[in-house]
Amino acid sequence: MSSEIIINSTRGKSRIGLLKEKKLVEFHQETDEVKFNVGDIYLGRIKKINKSLNASFVDLGSEKDAFLHYLDLGPQFLSLKKLVKEQKKTTKNVFPSLKKEKDINKFGTINEVCSKGDEILVQVVKEPISTKGPRVTTELSLAGRYLILVAFSDAINVSKKITNKEERSRLINLIKAIKPKNFGVIVRTNAESKPVSELDKDLQDLVSLWNTKITKVSKSKKGDRIIGEDNKATLLLRDLLNSSFDNIIVDNKELYNEIKLYVRKFEPKKEKIVKHYSSPAPIFEVYGIEKQLESLFGETVKVPEGGYIIIQHTEALHAIDVNSGKTSKAGSQEETAIKVNLDSVKTIARQLRLRDIGGIIVIDFIDMRKISNKKLLYSAMKKAMSEDRSKHTILPLSRFCLMQITRQRVRPELKMSKEEAELDSQGTQTADVIEQTIEYLFNKQNQKNIQLIVHPYLFSYFTIGVLSRQYKWFIKYRRWVKIKQDPDLSIKDFIVLDSDGQKIETKK
Repeated sequence: MSSEIIINSTRGKSRIGLLKEKKLVEFHQETDEVKFNVGDIYLGRIKKINKSLNASFVDLGSEKDAFLHYLDLGPQFLSLKKLVKEQKKTTKNVFPSLKKEKDINKFGTINEVCSKGDEILVQVVKEPISTKGPRVTTELSLAGRYLILVAFSDAINVSKKITNKEERSRLINLIKAIKPKNFGVIVRTNAESKPVSELDKDLQDLVSLWNTKITKVSKSKKGDRIIGEDNKATLLLRDLLNSSFDNIIVDNKELYNEIKLYVRKFEPKKEKIVKHYSSPAPIFEVYGIEKQLESLFGETVKVPEGGYIIIQHTEALHAIDVNSGKTSKAGSQEETAIKVNLDSVKTIARQLRLRDIGGIIVIDFIDMRKISNKKLLYSAMKKAMSEDRSKHTILPLSRFCLMQITRQRVRPELKMSKEEAELDSQGTQTADVIEQTIEYLFNKQNQKNIQLIVHPYLFSYFTIGVLSRQYKWFIKYRRWVKIKQDPDLSIKDFIVLDSDGQKIETKK
């Protein structure tokens, strides 16, 4: 099965599509305003202790405080507090020589170990969702290609997906021989059959990253990020890159070079699959992603073999209803039901990944009577979700043909109506054309002052934020672009005026 990663990063907003056999199975997008990504480590300050919840709220310099439960402190919380206190006094790394404190009481209370005003290091485990701030932990870890480094731990654990006893034993013995002091290690599934040289290199890279970044604590204030991923594309590659990938195609030269270096470092044999896309046609259009986005988002989603599903969100759960639609009803009712249900399974699994739907999911399949058909449907759903990287649990069908799924939710669900997807698609293309037009007018035609008239959607895109696109143009070209909005313009159209108010003809 062919796999491709297509990355559109032409104007500071990266969009990443993961294709399997040309079908979009995962979609990620990021903006300059994104904060509190899962895995990022921040310096925070305890703002409030809530005894009834046995938790504290941590000030990270944002409007929404982070939530830290006692069970997320980790046994070596006192050692972490000591590290922050000692590291604040010096720019030298104090971690290697730090003497660990006793483990905290597993059944203790938050006020026994935390006080208002304490400075601590926290790691994001769940991004802000709705009215809630991020959920954090003080069990700090750094993920690499093959290993996860855990601070203040001595444990060595191996992924449960590595089932061979001899391989598990080999990996444990290897890690024992190379593991540094004050660190624990979790061996990832990717490490299976890898030689000690690659595992040791991955471990040393993680230790070096920790030792380099932890010294930032001395000059940091609350809300400062100490360790974090600067690029979502390389983060995805770290978790996804394997022998099944045929292409990684990027339309941004700088990001292309960065990804090429990353692949060369970890998978040198796969370096050739990283390609720079330089055609003027939008990359998401050429690879059919825009069209898929327009058809895949919305309350109603068609099933390729016939029928459709309806996805609805409530405060407590997501409900998915399976309908036969115009599917052929040849044969008995039972035969029709199992056919439509099996046809919908792949679409449902794909939608859960695409939208990153988490929490409790209840699927109302078409009623079936035969127990054998219910077992067949249950097995089909487990197979369809086997490649889903989020932790999930699937329960067998109930008497009423309801299936319950719990899926880990670590970031907000990607919500986009069909109309919004189409608007975003068209807006993306027009914005790219505008960027190219402005560069041409300033650099080639030496225009002094220009005025841009656009749809309100694009007006917001170019002007919102302290470092807006409009301001970045001023820094780049040393000339100010005046922007006005006109709701009568379609999102595909824009008007450029010169300093005399005369329309400049542009090719769109």
